[in-house]
Amino acid sequence: MRKLGLIAGGGALPVELASHCEAAGRAFSVMRLRTFADPALTRYPGVEVGLGEFGKIFKALRAEGCGVVCFAGNVSRPDFSALMPDARGVKVLPSLIVAARRGDDALLRRVLDEFEKEGFEIEGAHEVMGEMTLPRGRLGRVSPAPAHMADIDKALMVAREIGRLDIGQGAVVCEGLVLAVEAQEGTDAMLRRVAELPEAIRGRAERRLGVLAKAPKPIQETRVDLPTIGVATIQRAARAGLAGIVGETGRLLVVDREAVIAAADDLGVFVLGVDPQEQP
Repeated sequence: MRKLGLIAGGGALPVELASHCEAAGRAFSVMRLRTFADPALTRYPGVEVGLGEFGKIFKALRAEGCGVVCFAGNVSRPDFSALMPDARGVKVLPSLIVAARRGDDALLRRVLDEFEKEGFEIEGAHEVMGEMTLPRGRLGRVSPAPAHMADIDKALMVAREIGRLDIGQGAVVCEGLVLAVEAQEGTDAMLRRVAELPEAIRGRAERRLGVLAKAPKPIQETRVDLPTIGVATIQRAARAGLAGIVGETGRLLVVDREAVIAAADDLGVFVLGVDPQEQP
């Protein structure tokens, strides 16, 4: 198996991938993105790099003997005027700015193109650690009730539709009412908004109602940006009074699966995997 270069942004996903590679005996090196990567990643071999330092990243990956790269973790859209690119980054920057005007997915694809031009193969987080994606059916002990099925269907429909429009990946529906859709603020911020809504239109701990659905956009670069849930997602969904979370089988990353299951079981929140919708 070829040595992996882990391009690490924020959050728990890069840490889990590094831990998995270490336990599995796979050789890897971590390119820690400055201001984003978790300090826990400093214990692994690698270097700290800036977003615009393409030359430094390529040089480090080659010095480490990495033939495959995996992008993982949260990275907010940069202020291009504030970037401090190296010489290679200066050459790439104009095309990144043009791509960014077409949306985040176009920007991500342009970044991947640059790595592929340099001869690096792209490996998705779900490929590095296959058991990370949501399986079909219930995850944990909590099952959706028949009364939740209509909300599951509508939340998925809304999540897929806003994805088709390149808006976001998530939606919350409660008793047929769309409480929130996700845009640039992300899932956590969306769930905080739901938790602040009047209890008359949402669930609560003693009577959980409503569903969070997450689905990838049809145009999404799934090697880099699959929808993700973790323990914090479960906790925020519970705080918002939701009954559960639904995603597409094989198309939703579950970070720290055992902890997610434990949190969902403890809080009485279901996590459900359904078959992906066929794309035309």
